[in-house]
Amino acid sequence: MRIDRLLCQLRFFKTRSRAQALVETGQVRRNGQRVMRASEAVACGDTLTFPLGKAVRVIELIALPTRRGPPEEARACYRVLDPEGQSAIAATGPLFRAPARKESDPK
Repeated sequence: MRIDRLLCQLRFFKTRSRAQALVETGQVRRNGQRVMRASEAVACGDTLTFPLGKAVRVIELIALPTRRGPPEEARACYRVLDPEGQSAIAATGPLFRAPARKESDPK
């Protein structure tokens, strides 16, 4: 199954074109290797890592979905490997902090 189709059917993305855009920018990894083509094939047992909002998702595929069904059906096809990683990016704080301004002495 194509990786963009899988991400859409697992309900991580609302449309397949959004999943394609994420894959083609190199933000998705399969088994630790960066995926650059949306047509890349995935199989059961593969580990996928990708950003979702301010979180990073790490999932293992248990089964391949046959359709974009209800959320319960989609959740049965994967297992979350790093539940604490969901806030890993948000907890780091700002990437750049401006230096404190010097207070000027009143004359």
